[in-house]
Amino acid sequence: MKNAVIENLAERLYQALCQSKPIEPLTDSEAGLSVEDAYAIQRALIHRRVSAGEKIIGKKIGVTSDPVMEMLKVNQPDFGMLTDHMVINQGSAVDIAKLIQPKAEGELAFVLKRDLQGPGVTTADVLRATDGVMACFEIVDSRICDWRIKIQDTVADNASCGLFVLGDQMVRPNELDLRLLGMVMEKNGRVVGTGAGAATMGSPVTAVAWLANTLGRLGISLQAGEVILSGALSAMVPVARGDQLRMAIQGVGDCSVRFE
Repeated sequence: MKNAVIENLAERLYQALCQSKPIEPLTDSEAGLSVEDAYAIQRALIHRRVSAGEKIIGKKIGVTSDPVMEMLKVNQPDFGMLTDHMVINQGSAVDIAKLIQPKAEGELAFVLKRDLQGPGVTTADVLRATDGVMACFEIVDSRICDWRIKIQDTVADNASCGLFVLGDQMVRPNELDLRLLGMVMEKNGRVVGTGAGAATMGSPVTAVAWLANTLGRLGISLQAGEVILSGALSAMVPVARGDQLRMAIQGVGDCSVRFE
């Protein structure tokens, strides 16, 4: 795909983000759009955000469950970048007017104390490099109208990342079997989702190793101090103004957020 087309599509996504107005799927106008093209668009989108003053502070993994892979007709996850403008403090309110069509996912976040440079990163390497894990909400938000996404659309749109909220506790991962950790999510006091660590690629540690190795082949490392969102532990939950969400992960802690 020509660079001018990549830049044009990135600008469309950036304006959709800035104006909180969705656009039609990129794959509607660009039938030949490949996943590789989509990552090039994502890089151009992130470049715009960084040039406007944002700072990359981590990465996220998406499409980690079999049902979502089947829906998007892919056999591996995708990834996006996290910036400091995406962080919401635990218990704080999200201004829903700045989002388009948000949904919440309960996840396990990894905070790194050492760099991870793939390829060749193992799950043992991930555990050694991790300072701690935390309960986390990812507020996903597609800039594509009505969530009519193919894998190329969501990859280009920074893996549909919106905001994220970290809990206020961090625990060492080697004290837990992350595959077996149970999660419960509540919306307005009612349980709306349950899951376990094994829901994301069999283990959140496996997901982070996949990310380190995938990025490593592109010459990108996971860096000490970064936050890595390892993937949803249950289905996405739509949210609206007035909703209050809380999630708890066994042995790790809880996380809460409200929407105004």
